Amino acid sequence: MKHIFTAVLLTAILSVAALAQSAPAGSVRGTVVDQNGDVVTGARVELREIRTSTKNIYLTDSSGGFTFKDLAPGRYEITVDANGFGRLIKPLLVASSAISGLELRLSVGETHLVVSAEIGGRQERQNIPQAVNIISAERILERSTSVLAQVGKEEAGLNVQMTSPTIGAIVVRGLTGKNVVNYIDGVRYTNGAQRGGINTFFNLNDGANLSAIEVLRGPNGAQYGSDSLGGTVNMVTKFARFGDNKAEFHGEFNPSFTSANNGFGSSAFLSYGTNKLGGYVSLSARRANLLRTAKGLDTHSAITRYLGLPSNVLYDRSPDTGFTQYGGATRINYAPRSDSQFIFYYQRGQQDGGKRFDQLLGGDGNLIADLRNLMLDFGYARFVKQRFGWFDSASFTVSYNSQREERVNQGGQGNPFADITHQYERTSTTGFSFFLDKQLPKRNTFLFGGDFYGEQINSPAFIVNPVTNVTTISRPRVPDEARFNSAGLFIQNAWQAIPDRLRITGALRYGGVHYSAKGSDSPIVGGRALWASDSLRVADWSGRVGMVARLAQQFRLAFNYGRGFRYPSMTDLGTLGLTGDGFEVDYLASQRLSGTIGTTAGSDAVSTGIPVSKQRSETSQNFDFSVRYENRRFDTEFTAFVLDINSAITKQSLILPAGSVGQFLGSEPIISQLPSGVVFVGLSTAPVLVRANYTDARLYGFEYEAEGRINDNWSARGNITYIHSADKANGVPPNIEGGTPPPNAFLSLKYNRSKFWVEFYSTIAAKQDRLSSLDLSDRRTGSPRSRSQIENYFRRGACVQGLTSNAAGTCNGTVNTYTLLPTGENITQVLTRVLGPGFVAAPMFTSLPGYGLANIRGGINAAEKVTIFWAFENMFDQQYRNPSWGVDGAGRSFTAQLRYRF
Repeated sequence: MKHIFTAVLLTAILSVAALAQSAPAGSVRGTVVDQNGDVVTGARVELREIRTSTKNIYLTDSSGGFTFKDLAPGRYEITVDANGFGRLIKPLLVASSAISGLELRLSVGETHLVVSAEIGGRQERQNIPQAVNIISAERILERSTSVLAQVGKEEAGLNVQMTSPTIGAIVVRGLTGKNVVNYIDGVRYTNGAQRGGINTFFNLNDGANLSAIEVLRGPNGAQYGSDSLGGTVNMVTKFARFGDNKAEFHGEFNPSFTSANNGFGSSAFLSYGTNKLGGYVSLSARRANLLRTAKGLDTHSAITRYLGLPSNVLYDRSPDTGFTQYGGATRINYAPRSDSQFIFYYQRGQQDGGKRFDQLLGGDGNLIADLRNLMLDFGYARFVKQRFGWFDSASFTVSYNSQREERVNQGGQGNPFADITHQYERTSTTGFSFFLDKQLPKRNTFLFGGDFYGEQINSPAFIVNPVTNVTTISRPRVPDEARFNSAGLFIQNAWQAIPDRLRITGALRYGGVHYSAKGSDSPIVGGRALWASDSLRVADWSGRVGMVARLAQQFRLAFNYGRGFRYPSMTDLGTLGLTGDGFEVDYLASQRLSGTIGTTAGSDAVSTGIPVSKQRSETSQNFDFSVRYENRRFDTEFTAFVLDINSAITKQSLILPAGSVGQFLGSEPIISQLPSGVVFVGLSTAPVLVRANYTDARLYGFEYEAEGRINDNWSARGNITYIHSADKANGVPPNIEGGTPPPNAFLSLKYNRSKFWVEFYSTIAAKQDRLSSLDLSDRRTGSPRSRSQIENYFRRGACVQGLTSNAAGTCNGTVNTYTLLPTGENITQVLTRVLGPGFVAAPMFTSLPGYGLANIRGGINAAEKVTIFWAFENMFDQQYRNPSWGVDGAGRSFTAQLRYRF
């Protein structure tokens, strides 16, 4: 690690010391035409240099022509806007010679998009070997009616993960959380303290700040480092617009309302630009109130799980699902010269009032599960320069990322007298990254780069006894003051082996990490430290090679191979506490009690005889093969993939020797133990879990997407995604956090006119009956229940909520003194009805049903600067839920948005 960091800094210092060299200027001449080949006059043609965002603007003349002169060689992006046509965006490589005869063809309502699949450049989507999703700013706003993670809907290879109404993420090829890495403008957003199956802070990014979200499906560790086993999500913020000869001031306002949660909010975007300075301020705020799920029913409610009653005996809108979110962003771009630019970007986001509904009435029946003060402070400063010494261009970035939360929990199935745990966490990351690129002979584009991210977590924790008000310091989820430093160097090359026929790309990275937690930082409670010293130092190679071959004018084949590498994170190594799947224990505490790894993640686990040990790195092998066809009216792509994850870190039940009841796991006592050695603590209904390199997993499947224009007004699009995951040893679903989404499809039929458009669309999912033992033991999916859990809820949570009572009018008394008020049953009758005569513990769901949602949406161009968007979703009020969702999908809902631009 020390050598990698030294190399990163040395390379940067030598590069900064290089003297800039001049190069001959280039030029671009071309014509803008419509789909019939007729010239388009008055079209706005913008040529923007990728590194510096410096732009030139030209309005096409009477012959549809445009000319840009005196251009520095480099990578550019050309954008064409004309009334009545969709925006055209195209990458362009400008050399020292002239480009002439360039024809830019516009289509009605159609947009050609580019993607940053390769660091340092942008390519048209069909010319890169990786499978890619590009979600535009318009679709981000249309889909993210409550939180940003909703943008994963309607996309091939993607899905949505919703742990709670506030917390969620994008699922890529059936993987999420620790297996999908997130970036903002090429700066790493994911950190080592991220929880394994969710991303707590993804939704603190607001869609109003983004110009696009680009998702690379499949491992991309060669460019983006660890955690990219499933894919990479890059959130692209809005550009700062420069002015022309005079300053420009622009703005946009977007008030909105959604009926599913009676949510409302607005965003404001104000920008200012001169020929050398551009900047903007973006502000947003929204309030989400109580969510109404389909038919006003909650399928996984504690009332249904433990009492066998429908949730609407107590509520139709889910309590504790409201929250408030607000934040803003600012950006300044300064271009002292046409070949260089300084960029500063900062954003802040905050969520207040959020709760883990799945740990409350939505699942476990507890009384407290707060997500307090989720806060994000993220920013970077970047310098970009063309003609940087021997290199054509260079980019240097320093960044800061602070993610903060406090979780407050009380367990015991609604025990009002149980201890209340407070766990505050703030992970602060300081980063540095750079890259330099060069056009080499024989049509090669070479890039060299590196990055370093230093992380430190501040995580004090304590427990409050609600009866005595006594406060006790407790073991945090991850050891306080733990450090996690990662670094890497990488090279990348793109070779036009046969111009416009065969493009071959590759990348190679060497990266590593150093983790350390000091026992000397631990408080001493009861004469013992809460954690011991721990450390890990590991490094490895990752790489990628791919090609795109154009076999005919409109037909392409693509292949991509990637070798990924994911080192254990702070969460893997140090977690001890309550997580989305239950209560977890770290390997050190497990070893202290002579723990072994269980065969499953459920209460049916038995010991494998394998002692718990420190986790090792995960590696992956991925193969993609794509067939692509496109013409003026029809685009389609079929991709098949195989992903092997070796030494996958999964969650398994912890097995302890007999007589472990009363022993402590961190600050939590073991309250029960099965004959098999499976143990439980009071904070969770699921068995205690431990992370281990337990399995080799294989995920394979296909993604198909198509889009066609029927005529000038009608168009259709759709996609299908199928993913199969299995343990390579026995074929059962692997215990990878987040679960595997069901096979799903999206269908759309759109009618478009100049003044309005209407789209009929549907999301369809098959039944998912391949649930892992982790899914089945998860309150959010399988929702298991046992006799003791039902009895506890009957005399505790149900009593507090007014569903049961005893003669004394008290809660937490002897269970057989209580009566279920809606039915008049006693506990024995309820146990018999819910579990059967033998009172055998079992999950409430062994599969999740399929569903089909019918929706309609549209837009109205009310005036030149005013657009109205509306959507009527889930029109038939269909119930639906995917693996690891902590809340059912929204019921019938209407959304309205007003967009005013100037």
